[in-house]
Amino acid sequence: MIKVTRLDGKEYYINPHQIESIEVHPDTTLLMLSGKHVIVREQVSEVLESIIAYRRQIGAFKNEE
Repeated sequence: MIKVTRLDGKEYYINPHQIESIEVHPDTTLLMLSGKHVIVREQVSEVLESIIAYRRQIGAFKNEE
């Protein structure tokens, strides 16, 4: 799970494996596999860094090399 912050300041965790795509217009919007749109305060680069750190933590990259 990665931590993200809603526009109202509340922090919560989402499963990065459920993110289908990320858009910027102008806020960072995570489009989930469920069809839900999650708008967060973090920049795209921060979200990507969190996803990479999470995947390293669970050892996901070992299966992708």
